[in-house]
Amino acid sequence: QVQLLESGGGLVQAGGSLRLSCAASGRTFGSYPMGWFRQAPGKEREFVAGISWSGHSTYYADSVKDRFAISRDNAESTLYLWMNSLKPEDTAAYYCAASNSAYSRGTSRSTDYDYWGQGTQVTVSS
Repeated sequence: QVQLLESGGGLVQAGGSLRLSCAASGRTFGSYPMGWFRQAPGKEREFVAGISWSGHSTYYADSVKDRFAISRDNAESTLYLWMNSLKPEDTAAYYCAASNSAYSRGTSRSTDYDYWGQGTQVTVSS
């Protein structure tokens, strides 16, 4: 059973930075694409960033491009989301997700991900 555990959320002022981590266990981490999604109160879950199984391909939602960076350490089975120049509209619960499509690039569709963490809250004050 794949388990994902996010950490690193918190309260930060606008313009600040945070790094989220997602520790994975239960299977070979480095064979599968991963993603970050977020959900604000009253809104649907939305894609934030994705990374291929190897880490060589990354892709982002337009709203976070040039401010956020996704990376992975396959040796440590950990996914990261580096968030800079944070805005109040970035406030949400952030979730990491794992796909079952081995050796693939991954997608921005939440329905293509099979395992989810419990989420970590990010709150950006103005």
